[in-house]
Parts: sequence; structure tokens; C-alpha cells
Amino acid sequence: MGDTNLDPDYIGTFRREGYEHAFTGLQDVFLLDDVTVVNMECAASELGARLGKKFTFNCDLDALPVMRAAGVEVANLGNNHSADWGEEALVDTRANVAAAGILPVGAGANAAEAHEPAILEINGWTIAVLGFGGVVPWQDWIATDDSPGMADGDTIETMVAAVEAADALADLVFVSIHWGVELDTKPRQEDIERAHAMIDAGADGIFGHHPHRLQPLDFYEGKPIAWSLGNFVWPRLSTAGATTAVAQFIVEPDGSITACLVPTFIEESGHPVIQVDYAGLCSWD
Repeated sequence: MGDTNLDPDYIGTFRREGYEHAFTGLQDVFLLDDVTVVNMECAASELGARLGKKFTFNCDLDALPVMRAAGVEVANLGNNHSADWGEEALVDTRANVAAAGILPVGAGANAAEAHEPAILEINGWTIAVLGFGGVVPWQDWIATDDSPGMADGDTIETMVAAVEAADALADLVFVSIHWGVELDTKPRQEDIERAHAMIDAGADGIFGHHPHRLQPLDFYEGKPIAWSLGNFVWPRLSTAGATTAVAQFIVEPDGSITACLVPTFIEESGHPVIQVDYAGLCSWD
């Protein structure tokens, strides 16, 4: 799923309904699937201080176990809000996410940790999930060998190297990446080039986010690319911004992958609701 924000100061609905409200419209899809990946669009820490940005988000630590109980296994922190409270809070956010039982990817205490994949064993398959952040508020948000930050989602060479390293460890490699331009409804050429390079390097599917608009699902060399999953757990600001989806990638026994976008709509701030009678894997008309 796309941009997910559990900051009660930004989504006041949670103060009235609780954090469970973010997931009660989803027909338990995340509990029925094997792996759920979310882009967590916020810090989650009591450390640090708010940076001088127009929008800064800090998710409530109490929301993290609720998200895990709803079925989320992996959280991408490679985005333009995970360091909103500074480097110390970013590192602490990663630790807090892990403590809640969710595997963090896309950011860390250094470049090696930021590029480290989450590894899961599912039904005899080893699955790696990588996170990247291609929307950089300031250049020092990119992790280096000795400083915290997010995994560089702009530089094809480093992205390809991370995918190749993950591919050496796993049967399947999936990427969650923050890229694109706000309000765009189709991908830009530079991100098409990045996606194709990662798939050529061994990625089996890509989940994109950041534009705050739902974009199409495409395939390249038989691998699915959800260019932008738009908003998900987010305020309902407009009809276009509330129109979203769950990207479902299905690995068949022979390793081929099918995919679809499950129609979803943010009916109330912080409350996405699946709009079809979900009875199985891409099984609606």
C-alpha cells in the first residue's frame, strides 16, 4: 500500500476512533496475504526535534503494534518524512518499528543498514524486500558509510547493486520506492529507467509511492510495477487524493507473477475502504 501516516496531529480521526480505524475497512486482506509492505510516511520517535519543513509527521508509537496486528510485515522508511525529527529520531524510528515486530527497510544508521533487505521465509520461498527514497528534502538525508539516512532512490548504480545483492540471498526480490512528482498521474521517464534497471538486475516487482495520486500498474519483462499507490492511511483531502488501491502481486508455483490493483477509497480521513467484495486473489469482475 502507499503513503501511510499514523500521526494523530495530522489525522485527528485517530484520537476519536483509535488507530484500529485505519485498517477496519480492508476486509482483513493484510491478514490473509503472505507479506504486506507499507510506506510509513512519518518518524516514530520521542527523540529529536521537528525540522524546519513545511510538513513534518511523527507517528504515535502506540500505533505501531496496531499496524502489525493488522497484518503489516514490512515498512519502508525511505521517504521524505522518516527523518522529520532528525537523524537521532530516524535511527530510533527504525528500532521502534522493529520492536513492534515490523521489518524496517529503506533507512538506517548508515548506508549498509539502509540498503539491507528484509528477509522473509514464506511457503518455501525466500523473499527479500528493499526500500529506497528518491524524494530527498536535503542531500544529507541520504545515508553514507558513517551517517544515518535513507537508501538513495535516485542513483541507478547503487540501486542496482542493492538489488543484485538481495537477489543473491533470495528467490524473490521486491522493491518499495518513494519517487516521482506530486500530483502526477503517470510515471516520468527517469523513473521508468530506474524501474527497468532494477528489474534487469533481479527485482521481481516494484511498489511506488509519493505523488499522492494513483498511477497505473504496468509490467516489464513479466514483472509488475505499481508506479504510484497514492495515499492510503491519509486525510481525505479530495476525491482524486482519496482514490487509491492495494497492489496485489501473486507469485505462482512456477515463479511467474500476476498482479492487480484492488480498488480502495479513503471514505473518511485515515480510513481507507476496499471497494469490492474481496473473496480472493484478484477474483472480482
